[in-house]
Amino acid sequence: MRPIEVIFYIEGLSNDKKALESAMGQTVESLKAEKGVEIKDIYVDEIVEDPDNDLLPYSGMIEARIRGPFEVLVDLAIRYAPAAVDLVSTNGIEIPAEQLTKILGGVSYLMGQLMEKFGPLAAYPKLDELPEPKVGYSREEIESMIIDERMLLYRFVVEVYGEDEKRVEADIKKALMYEGCRINKFAMQQQGENEKTGRKRFLVATELISGIETAFQLTGKYAPVAISVVEPEIVDLNPSEIQGVLSDLAGFAHELVIRPLKAMAIEKANTSFKLTR
Repeated sequence: MRPIEVIFYIEGLSNDKKALESAMGQTVESLKAEKGVEIKDIYVDEIVEDPDNDLLPYSGMIEARIRGPFEVLVDLAIRYAPAAVDLVSTNGIEIPAEQLTKILGGVSYLMGQLMEKFGPLAAYPKLDELPEPKVGYSREEIESMIIDERMLLYRFVVEVYGEDEKRVEADIKKALMYEGCRINKFAMQQQGENEKTGRKRFLVATELISGIETAFQLTGKYAPVAISVVEPEIVDLNPSEIQGVLSDLAGFAHELVIRPLKAMAIEKANTSFKLTR
């Protein structure tokens, strides 16, 4: 696979200047020690102070120019959670379905770890108003979507929770449609129930058709217990799709890791309001 070159913009925030300097230095050394990629350049901005920010007045930015295989950059985008990613390369890439399955499995594992620590990502507006999604497509329709629309056919297994089985089934189907997926097959089975809360755990097995970016977004949001790319045998990604995948995954990871900071800011704002009203 042809290597890709990107720029990661990794943001640092703190209420202690020396602690931030140390953390940014450790991040730089960690990047330099990464295997499987070439760190072409690293620039560390001077730490700036915002006197109007009582909670986290100090901020800094690391700009890292990195060259390496797509699968390694996907891993780094999640682990370093850059605030922004710029794609430098102008070439596309081709990935065998088996290798893409492994990459998506790695995304599921890493995002699952983050969500266990910081909470879930998937959130939707009211789904009641959405129409019931179609389930099942002909072979001709699937081939047309793969060839003409550059979509993937993949199996996606995820755990979901709820009290009413019919409502859970309706909601997950609509959520998948909302994400941009077409559902070819759908099966759901109850796996357990919390006696205290009445919430049930369901295993949902689907066969989905979507674009490559949607497949990565869905994997990042749901951290499926299993995923397998069925068709096509070779998946090609253009530069726009590469940029989108890396930016989406970095954005998901960044959103999760800064949640504690957002919670602190909200708590401080609420406390201030209570004290001054």
